Amino acid sequence: MTKRRILKISGADAREFLQGLVTNDINRLDEGLVYAALLTPQGKYIADFFLLPAPDGILLDVADSLGDMLVQRLGMYKLRADVTIEAVALFLHRGLDTVPEDGFADPRHPALGWRAYRETPQTDDTTDWTALRVAHLIPESGIELTADTFILEVGFERLSGADFRKGCYAGQEVTARMKHKTELRKGLAQVQISGEADTGTDILANGKVAGTLLSRTQNQGIAYLRYDRAKGEMSAGDAVVTRVDA
Repeated sequence: MTKRRILKISGADAREFLQGLVTNDINRLDEGLVYAALLTPQGKYIADFFLLPAPDGILLDVADSLGDMLVQRLGMYKLRADVTIEAVALFLHRGLDTVPEDGFADPRHPALGWRAYRETPQTDDTTDWTALRVAHLIPESGIELTADTFILEVGFERLSGADFRKGCYAGQEVTARMKHKTELRKGLAQVQISGEADTGTDILANGKVAGTLLSRTQNQGIAYLRYDRAKGEMSAGDAVVTRVDA
């Protein structure tokens, strides 16, 4: 499981501050866990994270590798707002059984179970989270989600990570235009894999690059594809690759 960092956003302006920056509606915190992202003004991915209400602020759960950068970026936007951003000594716990009293259902997909934030590390987690996210086409920070990512190409609307009625946020104009005025020509897709192919390998169709294999577990994978080329049997390394939903 990806190591996580838990931050706390507090202060009188915390909600308003986040509402003007992230892809989802902060008012959904009243209902539970919120999945969202911070984008560049050009609509490209900076970081994805979970937000949840806390008694004295809002907790933010982000991949540890993105933590320092995200704190710095949020600090740039803070200006004179009454907002404090700090790391807290909490640890992510996850499970697939009944949601505990201190837990929150993962908003991206019911199959991903629950998330809870506790004062001691989790030591009993044996779930193959990679297999679960590959099976349900869930992108991961640093793998499917990179600095070149447009969030609609990786299914953020399907993952309940974007709200198109909340108003302005960083990158909103580009994201809204992609939704309403263009047809996506590239994006994530599930693939079946027969044979040896490492992640990061180009996927070829009729001798042309049709995409890249990004995640794999046994004979299933997540690929970033050019939809116009990703047809029929394709190849990646020594493997035969077929788009599942084609």
